[in-house]
Amino acid sequence: MNFLNLDLNLLRVFDAVMAERNLTRAAQRLAMTQPAVSHALKRLREALGEELFVRQAFGMKPTSRAEGLWPEVRLILQRLQTLLVPGEFQPESEEYTFRIAMADATAALLLPPLVAQLEEARALANVHVLPLTTRDPRALLEQGEVDFAVGYFPSAVAALQSQGNQAAIRQHRLYDSEYVCVMRRDHPLADLPLDLDAFCAAHHLLVSFSGRAHGFVDQALNALNRSRRIVLTVNQFFTAGRVVSQSDLLTVLPTRFIEATGFRDKLLERPLPVQLSKVNVDMLWHLRSEARSAQRWMRACLIAAAGRAQLPAVVVGSSPPG
Repeated sequence: MNFLNLDLNLLRVFDAVMAERNLTRAAQRLAMTQPAVSHALKRLREALGEELFVRQAFGMKPTSRAEGLWPEVRLILQRLQTLLVPGEFQPESEEYTFRIAMADATAALLLPPLVAQLEEARALANVHVLPLTTRDPRALLEQGEVDFAVGYFPSAVAALQSQGNQAAIRQHRLYDSEYVCVMRRDHPLADLPLDLDAFCAAHHLLVSFSGRAHGFVDQALNALNRSRRIVLTVNQFFTAGRVVSQSDLLTVLPTRFIEATGFRDKLLERPLPVQLSKVNVDMLWHLRSEARSAQRWMRACLIAAAGRAQLPAVVVGSSPPG
């Protein structure tokens, strides 16, 4: 490949197709026709001498070569945009697509106030929420697959804090929450003390994004030489709320996320008989996007949405706040 003859506009097309995985959406994003996007990809393929995408029924699948190129190409394009277009982002006149990875419960809390802010600002921003199935989203950010990751990332955040200013991933604490035991309102234990014996003797539902039938509660019980019987493992808070509201299963949820189940009026919260750390919900982003005004604007929106999403956390059976 002769780099001197490479049309750098082809990299913009490559970035858009990688982001959208679809020629039609990439063309809309670039304000080009679909044939023009296809022709640009052909020129780039010829310049590099190897395939970058494989056509599939529902879009374009990147090859391993494309996956390897994309993070660096996106970083270079973002730096060029920052250098050449340093002005402040104007949300009411500039269209921008933000990709945010978060679990369903976090999205249920943050998206209503976030959408309200976008509507108030008459913003042309588009928000794509991607499913989050990991407690460590750093690879998603490093590879440029998402702009932000929002959730509970204890190990990842600890690693980032240990790196200090040398970390390539940045972090901001959005809010904290406490774990509570959740049951249906007419559960046999509803009017009885929920001590450790009663808790361990009950049948349980575990919310696990990884699919492992062992969580933070089980680690705490192991330290006490105790255990519980987990009858069902699910990966969504909505599913957990629905099942628990119609059964004798107990589950353990962050109290802020109970609203996200959609069954708060059918559920009862009780303090846990074991000590658990707080659930810290953090926003992570990559250093390469920190200076971009559009990214700064969305970070501020997410922080404000988290503040507006705060709900009074009153645990039934505990003393009211003084």
